[in-house]
Amino acid sequence: MKKIEAIVRTSKFEDVKTALKQAGIDFFSYWEASGIGNEQLGEMHHSYRGTVYDTQYISRIFISIVLKDANVIKTIECIEKAAFTGEIGDGMIFSYDIEESVRIRNGARGEASTSGPGDSL
Repeated sequence: MKKIEAIVRTSKFEDVKTALKQAGIDFFSYWEASGIGNEQLGEMHHSYRGTVYDTQYISRIFISIVLKDANVIKTIECIEKAAFTGEIGDGMIFSYDIEESVRIRNGARGEASTSGPGDSL
């Protein structure tokens, strides 16, 4: 099993969510995340119409998916395509090995604990 983590632009999250659903990945966790990227190494404040905005932090969505090894490549490609704008700050995708998973409800372990057509937890 693998865990995929992706950090994507907030503005692209709906596109990523739709693409994952179409690829059969019907369960994942996500939350708002902030960070500082390469494009933020310069000025940290910008003024717009007399209001100063702190641009030190970049608003992003962090996505976490656990799935069977067989679905890793299609999932990464799905996220990459849906999150792409071609601009600096599009995000990152990471893949990790998962040693064990246990479904609390029924005690299913390993790949047997995955669910649904997309085989995600």
